[in-house]
This record gives sequence, C-alpha cells and structure tokens, in this order.
Amino acid sequence: MSLPLDDLPSMALFAQVVQLRSFSAAAREAGLVKSAVSKRIAALEARVGVRLLVRTSRKLALTSEGLAFYEHCAALCAAARAAVDSVGEARSARGVVRVNAAGVFAALYLARAVGLFLAGHPGIDVHFVTDDRLVDLAESGADIVVRVSRKLRGSAVVRKIATDRMHLVASPAYLARAGAPESPADLVRHSCLRYGLMPADEEWQFEEDGRRIGVPIASNLVASDAAVLRGAALAGVGLSILPGFLVARDIAAGRLVSVLKRHLHIPLGVYVLMSHRTQLPERTRLLVDFLARHFATADWAALADPSDAG
Repeated sequence: MSLPLDDLPSMALFAQVVQLRSFSAAAREAGLVKSAVSKRIAALEARVGVRLLVRTSRKLALTSEGLAFYEHCAALCAAARAAVDSVGEARSARGVVRVNAAGVFAALYLARAVGLFLAGHPGIDVHFVTDDRLVDLAESGADIVVRVSRKLRGSAVVRKIATDRMHLVASPAYLARAGAPESPADLVRHSCLRYGLMPADEEWQFEEDGRRIGVPIASNLVASDAAVLRGAALAGVGLSILPGFLVARDIAAGRLVSVLKRHLHIPLGVYVLMSHRTQLPERTRLLVDFLARHFATADWAALADPSDAG
C-alpha cells in the first residue's frame, strides 16, 4: 500500500496530536477546529487500514500499530524541519537551547559544563528550567531534557552521556554512634533517610548470596530533594542511598563513608532526551556533543563545580 503525497500533512498532524496528547491542542497549533483534526485522523486511519489511536473522554493512547506509525511520522517531520533549518539560522551556531534538568545535578555539574560551552560558542544562549520530576519532552517545552536515572523509557530519543552508581552513606559521627551495618539486615536498627519520589521497596534493594533482597527500613526523614538527604547525612542524622555524583567529593574528603558496597549494585546513567538524534538544530547538537565529551570520564569529584564548598 502506498500513501499519496496529499497524506503527508495528515501524517504531520497525527504526529502533533501524539506529541501534544490532545486533539484540541493539535488543532490550536495547526489553526484548525478540533472536529477537522478528528476527521483527518479518522481518514488517515481508514487509509492505512488500522486503528492508530484509542480515544476516551479522559485520555489518548497509541495502539501498537499507531506507535510504529508515529515513529515514522515523527521522523518525516524532523526531516522537514531539518530541510528548513538547513537554509536558516538553526543550521548556524546561533540561537537559544532550552534545557530541562534535575536541580541538584544542574547546580553541581551542568552549570559549570554549560559555562565552558558558552565560552566557546558566543552566539548560543542556554535557558535552564530545573525540575526533579521525570517530565515528558514534548510537554516540557525544552530542546533537551537531562536526567540521572536507572533507565529511561519513552518515545523520545535517549542518549547516555555518563555512568554513575548509588552509594549507601553516613557520616563518621553517625557510624561511631550507631555502628556500621555489616549486612543489609542490620539496617532495621538504623535511622534511614529516604528519597520521597521513589517507593522504599524499590530504593532499598540489596544483593546477598547472589539474590536480590528488599530491606524494611524505618525512615525518620523523607525528602523529595536529594540535596536535603545529603545535608542530613552530613549532619549525622542517619544513612541514605544517594547517587555518586552527589556524594563523591564527600566520600573522597571523608565527610561521608560508603557502606555495604558489596551489597549495593544500582547502576545509574546520565541521559539526554531529545526529539531526534540526527536532525537536531546545530546549536543543540553542539551542546549535546559537548556534554557527552565533558562527562565521558564520569569522575564526579573532579567534575563538580569547584566553587561548591561541599
């Protein structure tokens, strides 16, 4: 089956509906009424012979065929934008790159990295928005989203630019007072500081004798900001599981001690989410490539902003 060129605008409209997750929003963007968008998507479904979207009064979802079709439609749209960009400002190293990043990582590492990047690219501006939630790329309004996570899924293109791991840490003062845990089971008698954006049964997972075990913990402090947990751990409040990028300098300086290292194996990645890998505006591609080079060593103690007192 072949689709005539007349169907290309409908394919672009379909991609916009998916990215905005709304017929109404897509209609506003396209300057159409909602009913016209619905008719064009229905005609497109009739043309390809399969249901692409499942619509209810509350949400919009892709069928499996719709997901595959969307990826091709999105690629067509990206290629069209690249064709326009090739003769416009976006192909030059000028303009604004909008970055959405987790707050603590942005403060400790991205601010310094972006500063170095801007020094070599005076025609580019970077606009930051910090947000610790796992945001949708299309909804964020950003050109790229930077997150530190175990894994990321979604329709956006994901590029891993660095690796990290989690550490169970406490201050020397706390360990002197409460004793260092020798096995995961010992944690039941310790004060544990928990990250509020993750369920405890997912966060406090360990390995013992080759098997995964979950440890029931008592949390006398729960926070949705990892920097708060780091501060509490430094103050001797208790034990916390924190990413290496946040505590590497503290461990190196002896302010925090990493315990149960052979039982805790939680790898992390630093990821950049973008709408397309090969058809990015030049300014965005330059920034992503620079960040990949800058964080290639993942030596967090060396990469941290030297002005941070730790």
